[in-house]
Amino acid sequence: MIPMVDLKKQFQEIKEDVFHVLTEILESSRYILGANVSELEKEVADYHGIKEAIGVASGTDALHLSIDALGIGEGDEVITTPFTFFATVEAILYTGATPVFVDIESDTFNIDINRIEANITEKTKAILPVHLFGHPANMGKILFISKKNKLKVIEDCAQSFGAGINGKKVGSFGNAGCFSFYPSKNLGGYGDGGIIILNDSKVAETIRELRNHGSRGSYIHNRVGFNSRLDEIQAGILLIKLKLIDEYNRKRRRNAALYTKLLSDKVKCPVEKKGAYHVFHQYTIISPKRNEIQQRLKENGISSVIYYPVPLHLQKALKFLGYQKGDFPVAEKAAREVLSLPMYPELEESIIMKIAEIIRDVS
Repeated sequence: MIPMVDLKKQFQEIKEDVFHVLTEILESSRYILGANVSELEKEVADYHGIKEAIGVASGTDALHLSIDALGIGEGDEVITTPFTFFATVEAILYTGATPVFVDIESDTFNIDINRIEANITEKTKAILPVHLFGHPANMGKILFISKKNKLKVIEDCAQSFGAGINGKKVGSFGNAGCFSFYPSKNLGGYGDGGIIILNDSKVAETIRELRNHGSRGSYIHNRVGFNSRLDEIQAGILLIKLKLIDEYNRKRRRNAALYTKLLSDKVKCPVEKKGAYHVFHQYTIISPKRNEIQQRLKENGISSVIYYPVPLHLQKALKFLGYQKGDFPVAEKAAREVLSLPMYPELEESIIMKIAEIIRDVS
């Protein structure tokens, strides 16, 4: 079966470095918040041109702790997209705040900036854009709206490490940028992990306390916090991959270009807006024949995944928010027609051509 992402192939290329780092960490007997975590935080901050970076246990925690540290909670509203992974909304709800959905753009699948202001109320405290599939949201317009309405901006960069707009990296636009190091991400560890980047040192210190049971150390606790520390082993592995992330992303873009060349006359292919640098965490096509394409790919031993089959506003777990079918037609149409194809740096040209041939035959 041709996988969506081939982590084994990637591991073979860096195996010696990984074993070396693992041996160093195991011999050091320092597993939590050690030198590798500190170095990763420094290098990620430098990569983004940002003052602060705080390693945490997951991308979900990165969102949760950022929202919490920015003072958003019970009775507040956060505007976001209904077309994203469930964690985006979970993080808002963990703080007691309420997610308010806004429909998406039909081409990038990102939040529709033209619909945001109509949903701002006196309870709105933040906008939480998601740079979905690796394409940046329209941060220029989002920042304009946020400044006009005195709102915080928390960027969900779980799928977009290395993406940018006019040379400025995603995660560096808002009050906080939140990344996931889940293994399948463009920059992924060998387990869960995440990181938050920001320029506000005071908020950064609050996050450092929150990730460590509300403590700065020595068993003195300034607040009730959480257990959300990035471990040394993940940090050590991520430091290896961080040096390769730009190369990984260039290869993803090369593979995406070939897919588009072969498929653009048969299905709707991903776009790249002017000034945007897309890193193709997913290569997601749109077709009314989506289910037929997926079945044919499966018959030929090729993986494909629907991200996402049910928009968040129609999920059973979020029924209490009061949304109904038809509230966000663009997101609902996307859920019916999107299909993500295998995408990873090591993906061979011959495999892309085989996948494209099958899709063309169906379409």
